[in-house]
Amino acid sequence: MELSNLSKKRRRIELDSSGFVILRIPNPPSPLILATTASDSIIHLKSDSLYTIGRYNRYCDFVYKDSRISNRHCQILFDSNQNKLFIIDGFVNNCYSLSEIGDFFRVRKCNNKEGFTRASTNGVFVNGIRVKKGGVFEIFVGDSVSFVKTGSLLEPSFRIVVEKIVCKEDVLGCNQFGYGGCSSSKWLLEECRKTIVGGFGFGRRRRNEDLIDRAVFLLNQCRETLLSVDPVAHLRRCCMVLNKEREVARIQNGHPRYSSAVCGFPDGCHVGSTDVVGNDLRCDSVKAVCRDNGSNSSLKPDMKVLGSSSGKKFYLNRIKFVDHDAVSNQHEVVSLPELLHPVATLSRVFIATFTNDVLWFLSCCEVPNHLPITIACHNTERCWSSDLDKRTSTPYPEYPNLVLVYPQFPEVIAFGKDRTKQGIACHHPKLLVLQREDSIRVVVTSANLVSKQWDDVTNTVWWQDFPRRSEADYSSLFTHFTDGDKSFKSDFAAQLAGFVASLLSDVPSQAQWIAELTKYDFSGAVGHLVASVPGMHKHKNPYPLEPMNFLSAKHCSSRSIGTKFLGSVEASVVGLKYRFHTSADSNGAQLKTLAAFLIRCQENAFGMSEVLLRRNTNIPADSNAVSVLICDLDEASEGDCVQLGFLPRNIANWVAPLCDSGLFSFTACIYPKEALAAALEGSNSKVQLILYVAQGPKFHEISTLIKPVHVAAICSLLASVQRCSGIWRLREVLDQYRWPELLETDFIYGSSSIGTSIDPKFLAAFAAAAGKRSPQYADSEESDPEWGIWNANQEARNPSMRILFPTIQRVKDAPCGIWPSRRLLCFSEKTWQRLRSVDMLHDSVPHPKCRVGYPMHVKVARRRFRSKTGKSSVGWVYCGSHNFSPAAWGRPVAAPSVERTDKSAGTTSCPGSRLHICNYELGIMFVVPPSDKNSDLDDIVLPFVVPAPKYRHCDRPATAKAMREALVELGELEKKHIENQAGEEVEETMTLLEDEVPEEEEVVEMTNYVPEEKDEEKAYAETLWSQVDSSEG
Repeated sequence: MELSNLSKKRRRIELDSSGFVILRIPNPPSPLILATTASDSIIHLKSDSLYTIGRYNRYCDFVYKDSRISNRHCQILFDSNQNKLFIIDGFVNNCYSLSEIGDFFRVRKCNNKEGFTRASTNGVFVNGIRVKKGGVFEIFVGDSVSFVKTGSLLEPSFRIVVEKIVCKEDVLGCNQFGYGGCSSSKWLLEECRKTIVGGFGFGRRRRNEDLIDRAVFLLNQCRETLLSVDPVAHLRRCCMVLNKEREVARIQNGHPRYSSAVCGFPDGCHVGSTDVVGNDLRCDSVKAVCRDNGSNSSLKPDMKVLGSSSGKKFYLNRIKFVDHDAVSNQHEVVSLPELLHPVATLSRVFIATFTNDVLWFLSCCEVPNHLPITIACHNTERCWSSDLDKRTSTPYPEYPNLVLVYPQFPEVIAFGKDRTKQGIACHHPKLLVLQREDSIRVVVTSANLVSKQWDDVTNTVWWQDFPRRSEADYSSLFTHFTDGDKSFKSDFAAQLAGFVASLLSDVPSQAQWIAELTKYDFSGAVGHLVASVPGMHKHKNPYPLEPMNFLSAKHCSSRSIGTKFLGSVEASVVGLKYRFHTSADSNGAQLKTLAAFLIRCQENAFGMSEVLLRRNTNIPADSNAVSVLICDLDEASEGDCVQLGFLPRNIANWVAPLCDSGLFSFTACIYPKEALAAALEGSNSKVQLILYVAQGPKFHEISTLIKPVHVAAICSLLASVQRCSGIWRLREVLDQYRWPELLETDFIYGSSSIGTSIDPKFLAAFAAAAGKRSPQYADSEESDPEWGIWNANQEARNPSMRILFPTIQRVKDAPCGIWPSRRLLCFSEKTWQRLRSVDMLHDSVPHPKCRVGYPMHVKVARRRFRSKTGKSSVGWVYCGSHNFSPAAWGRPVAAPSVERTDKSAGTTSCPGSRLHICNYELGIMFVVPPSDKNSDLDDIVLPFVVPAPKYRHCDRPATAKAMREALVELGELEKKHIENQAGEEVEETMTLLEDEVPEEEEVVEMTNYVPEEKDEEKAYAETLWSQVDSSEG
């Protein structure tokens, strides 16, 4: 093939004392144009110079005139500081200096950051494996780099081979090792040139030593592939190593030698057999040779041993390439491996996350493959599916005890209440529960289980360790914040267990987590957990004053006095219309009987009447069936009752084993008027039933009597128990205190995502839940919690809070540019246009200064008051996963039967109202009440500057539209320097911009919610009724 050279005559190779690289072109294609020092098949690259390969003459050092090659296909850089050779798929934008480009290559190599680059069209391949689009990859002597693949992986069309990498130390030391004591640098370089071109090598290593070692290593990998049980899986794991660009220092005797920065091994530690785990190389022989998980010797150089956390404040994550120790600030930092250390002492791990990179987590934290790990994560298809088999997966055979769980989204929030249509919902919490024999660590963070959010983005991290109990305490799972007395009790265990149960209720195999939590003492928790669970939530129902009957052990109903109530569950009566519809009751006799009973029923202060629950063990269709009867409880006899229907199957499935064992007791109430209306009208609306849960006669023996079936039932019970969620939980905690309204100094919320449906009603509801009151009622002694409550009219006139969100200019000015923020920040242009006139937006400036330029993924709120003495501050701080949106916190919805006297109030806290929540979320709240003289809210340092700078007239938030326009503007600036740009590259780039979606979007407001009976519930009840009727006949 013909080789074209821009130079008219062959140039002499000029060697650089700081190092250089020799590349060889096997069978050069035609036409190839070289704009640098080269022979027909040898290319010489100087150190610290960026070389471009492509088909565009103006900007490329090596030009391939072929349509399959991009205008600027890839770039190569030999970094003399690290003595490493890098190749990038695509090119770095022209607006950066050479020193910045060198830093970028080093950072990109370690962090795989997005931004700065534009990827090639057809890719770059190293040893047949494609480099990640826009990714940086380190290459070694003997590596084959190709630019186009045609057919077989073994037959690339355009290829170069790394022939030699000469480091600065080798050049400066070649006279010492091979050529005597000549002092002439000119002669030294010439001799080095002769040695390389002549093929003899220099220094201590022969010319082909690196190549031979690498070949032996590849042969070993081939041999391991052939001997493996699943060769295809083994090859895929090997590919992950290349794609994730792990650092192998060199090959010796056919085995890789690792640096301590990669695996945490001592330098020079020889690794025997290797296994690839996800994104990392992991060594089977590590435990025996290099590290001891039980000691500090397993710590990586940048890791620290964590002491016990007081739990009174949150930390920030440790960002790579930031010297946190050199920065004087009040924020302490922590990394994910530090939180898990020592891994060897862990007995079980639970994780909840939105996005995840499980393989990175396993390798980063050096997790042993036998450790039981449960990871609840988001998957739209699986979370909306009704198929229970899709609730879990075990995708990693090397980790047989690692289970992925996909929590189900309730059908009530789906579009049209039809889960096949899906809806707006997100599994968005960030939680780690790390169980050890003597303690358990709970971690609440804003970082997902991915490397970028732990290494490159600012996130909050809170954790606290809790000791083991001498014996399990199941009553702690049902602790209430006040428990009816004046003193406050920590409900941390109940909140944690309830939230975990909501994620695992469809996965009986993982319900053991609930039993494990009972073994630890959470009474010392400093913060208050704040959870959101998707659904249409109703206010907790008050307990009946004097219940007459309980369903408990041996299917008996019995009177009980002084029973300890544990909670209430919103359920329904299914099958009522079956018994009383026209065909079954042609003369209306049964309907008249029902009406007579309902009229005689005694109603309590809440308009409810107690019903009788009875177990039906003789129904073949469901041995767990529980029937619901109405009768005059003062004169009840076996035949003097009317059966209304049954408990739904999903409720009866856990009620039956818990009451049959005597561990729990149950009683229930209905609204008589609602039941009569349903029987008369024949509508599809549900007949509400409130199921009250109490301790059974054998509750105190639960630790000895409990079986796996009971554990799964308790998990379902906890997931069903009514508890305050979202803004109602916020209000439950903060309503315990009277806040000095007139002493408020700030009320702020900094979030990486702002909801698209934020309006005065939601703002007022959030502010009211946060304790906001009208100033004129601030000093009122009125005990009614609704007195002086903040409403939408007041919110529209005088915004209660300030929203912190970065401006587009701040994002554009960041060293990493716009790309890293594109998938972190979510703020719609419509929301901005709606809020800009109310003057509530402030710039989010990272704190401390060392974090300026790094994107923030924090979700932090604070309401602060001056103390009356002026020496300290009081109030509260929240941090966690909740973005500032109705999807996360919930939007109040009024029941259609509720008459509102103030339709603009926006708080909707009356008993008939509901809270529409779309997401699973979890956070932690720290409270310094006005009565606390020993604490100061200012001890909790926020991750952004306060007071935050107010938006100027010219400022604009980094909305999706603003970032898109900025990227287009950046592209236009670059196009001015590029001629004949390939159309397919522009099209690919624009497609990328349009296809990228923020991590979460918004809730559609639901009004006039009326719960309806589902078709499967009707079918279940009809089957039970038919078998009851046949047995009676």
